[in-house]
Amino acid sequence: MTDDKKPKHQRKPDWLRVRLPGGEEQKVFTKLREDMRERDLHTVCEEARCPNIFECWGSGTATIMILGDTCTRGCRFCAVDTGNPQGVVDPREPENTARALHGMGLKYVVMTMVDRDDLLDGGAAHVARTVRLIKRRSPELLVEVLLGDFQGVRKDIETVVRDGRPDVFAHNVEVVPRLQRQIRDARCSWERSLKVLVDAREASANVTKTSLMVGIGETEEETRAAMREIRDAEVDVLTIGQYLRPTKKHAPLDRYVEPAEFERYREYGEEIGFKFVASGPLVRSSYRAAEAFLHGVLTGEKVDDVDRYGRPTDEKTDAKKRLRVL
Repeated sequence: MTDDKKPKHQRKPDWLRVRLPGGEEQKVFTKLREDMRERDLHTVCEEARCPNIFECWGSGTATIMILGDTCTRGCRFCAVDTGNPQGVVDPREPENTARALHGMGLKYVVMTMVDRDDLLDGGAAHVARTVRLIKRRSPELLVEVLLGDFQGVRKDIETVVRDGRPDVFAHNVEVVPRLQRQIRDARCSWERSLKVLVDAREASANVTKTSLMVGIGETEEETRAAMREIRDAEVDVLTIGQYLRPTKKHAPLDRYVEPAEFERYREYGEEIGFKFVASGPLVRSSYRAAEAFLHGVLTGEKVDDVDRYGRPTDEKTDAKKRLRVL
């Protein structure tokens, strides 16, 4: 790489400033953090240093991670440890997770996982059992699963959807097609990720959801084309957020995407038929704006609207009116 092509240090813009909690939100956040540690729950929110942790936890939403903390894949954007877990799975985890979440006051939980290519079913049965037990103990708690691709094995995806019956099935395509080989592990692909989402829908998933990172080397035209392909796969919900480089060992940041560009993505996504699009610099695949909207859809409650940055506003909207028929 020549000197003129080396990525230059870019000062983080004002629109990426994180809002700190206050008042009742601070109290809820503090209590939830204490509960998580007391119950020995691992959260992606803390481990990935998510910029929205105060906002999400303060409103009763959290993301937990199961099946260990070592991923069998090595994507260039992800800070999770990689290696070979050698088939190690805690058989008590589903029950312990359900027991830990019960009574914490959460409204919506996102349950994610590391890729487990070392397991015959990729961990599908473990995920399904965990969801079932959570629902049995806390039937009012909405559960979104944010999962790997299970090596594209359809029966494993069906196990999660039909045996676990999560409220939302999410799997991230991560980046536009051209950047897949540069950014994701070689065992991942755009085509397989779309197939996972299609298989989940055909297995009768209530809602399907995916996420794109921008500012990692794509063009606006490529992002729009990717959005079109995702919608053609009949995915319901899309989140689009700014890529932030975890360490110098990870893929370099290409640019900070302007808020106006995120707004164009949101408008385009709604035009082509997504049920909901959360698009903004601080938006992540697990993000309170999308989750609050889905909570409204699944319960019929009014939810907060979101501003051009992807942050909730004080306005209320009828989720079922904004959502076409699921």
